[in-house]
Amino acid sequence: MNFLSPIVTFQNLHEVRRLCHWGPVVALSVIGMCSSMAVLDSIIWYWPLDTSGGSINFIMLINWTVLILYNYFNAMFLGPGYIPLEWKPENQQDVAYLQFCRLCQGYKAPRSHHCRKCNRCVMKMDHHCPWINNCCGHQNHAYFTSFLLLAPLGCIHAALIFIMTMYTELSDRVSFGWSSVKIDMSAVRRVHHPIMPFGVAAFAATLFALGLALGTTIAVGMLFVIQMKVILRNKTSIEVWIEEKARDRIQYYQTDEQFIFPYDLGSRWENFKQVFTWSGSPEGDGIEWPIHEKCHQYTLTMEQLKQKADKRVRSQVQYVVVEEYNGACCPMGKGLNTFLRTPCTEEPRITLTKGETIYATRGTKWWMYGDKVLTEEDAKAGARVRGWFPRRCVEKCHYDTANNSATPEDKKDN
Repeated sequence: MNFLSPIVTFQNLHEVRRLCHWGPVVALSVIGMCSSMAVLDSIIWYWPLDTSGGSINFIMLINWTVLILYNYFNAMFLGPGYIPLEWKPENQQDVAYLQFCRLCQGYKAPRSHHCRKCNRCVMKMDHHCPWINNCCGHQNHAYFTSFLLLAPLGCIHAALIFIMTMYTELSDRVSFGWSSVKIDMSAVRRVHHPIMPFGVAAFAATLFALGLALGTTIAVGMLFVIQMKVILRNKTSIEVWIEEKARDRIQYYQTDEQFIFPYDLGSRWENFKQVFTWSGSPEGDGIEWPIHEKCHQYTLTMEQLKQKADKRVRSQVQYVVVEEYNGACCPMGKGLNTFLRTPCTEEPRITLTKGETIYATRGTKWWMYGDKVLTEEDAKAGARVRGWFPRRCVEKCHYDTANNSATPEDKKDN
């Protein structure tokens, strides 16, 4: 990673507004809390700057903070890269292998997906991350993964500082009895002649920062492992799901097909180099990709089209709305289980009115996800209403309404 690359430039105020979201606010607060407390604990109580070890420790703490913020802001503001609006392949015959996006008025290039949050088709989309308030994709995948690695490493260093600070400051104030442990917080240790005593407030702040550091290490560390698994196979989280559905489709219809994931180059090192480069820019232009020798550029998009067709066949069960629903994320009046087991996703909820018809495509025990059957006029206008709703609000239709209304499957998928 080239750290001499130009600092991220803000092309417009919209990019700056990405900071005004609960994800970046929480993430930057955790980084600031752990970093500032680690520095304060070090230079005031545990390892003062008047020693060589303390100076090295201080430089390392600052280094962690700079590297973490550098990769975090690059992942946020550089962005994943977007497919140009109204994009079409150079060879017009190739449109038969691609999905059309009505919102972007163009075709989806291989490995791209439309993000409802960003409202654009994203190159090599992995997922939309609320912590950076942006998508993780082709251009920022390396920065995002580097952030996931550096954050736990920095938090481990900070956690060691917190533990040693509390131990050195409290060790001579703890008296161990047969049945109790008594901590005298009023005493002041003067070994290093600190600027201020290690009192109750300092102890509470250090303990709180330790909890944040350990929690971040576990949570972000697990995300890093997940990301590295898909990167070493040259996949994204979405493509892992597509591959699983491909196996399910082949098994369901008992065909002799063999789906080969086209972008796995057969070597973990080669796959790794597709994301991580010395220049900081990933390989490729985000539209055409190096592929497996037995595949071609549209192997994955053709599989997606097959899965869309299979979805139309399998999701012909209609549901009629029997109970109104206002679209609340955690509805209070739909039962305790519906309230407690709301889907943990940023996908929308849809309002329901008695008598409406829904095509359900997936669901849980208490919630369902599907498309409303719209009027003919709305269907021609390209409208689509889909999202989550409580399962108790609908009942399976016992009659065929396919001839009375335009179904969402008659339209091209966004």
